Amino acid sequence: MESLLGGTLGPNPATLSPEQLEQLRDFKIQTRIANEKYLRTHKEVSLLISGFFREMFLKRPDDILEFAAYYFTDPRLPNKIHMQLIKDKKEA
Repeated sequence: MESLLGGTLGPNPATLSPEQLEQLRDFKIQTRIANEKYLRTHKEVSLLISGFFREMFLKRPDDILEFAAYYFTDPRLPNKIHMQLIKDKKEA
């Protein structure tokens, strides 16, 4: 468990100075804001994820990794997403 707290996955907060902790906190906030802005301007990300989960729960595949590989490499997927974006735009 030590490697989770202070090694391979990031700094141990107990070893950071107050200034470094503040910088880390600000970095996390700015990263969340940037991620939220990106997701709001790229509706296709939401459609990809929700479509994947919908299909996964409907089909309940035994091998989820294989299912995900097939789902995200389906050559029809870009057109499906594009059509859904058009549909959502018309409904708005």
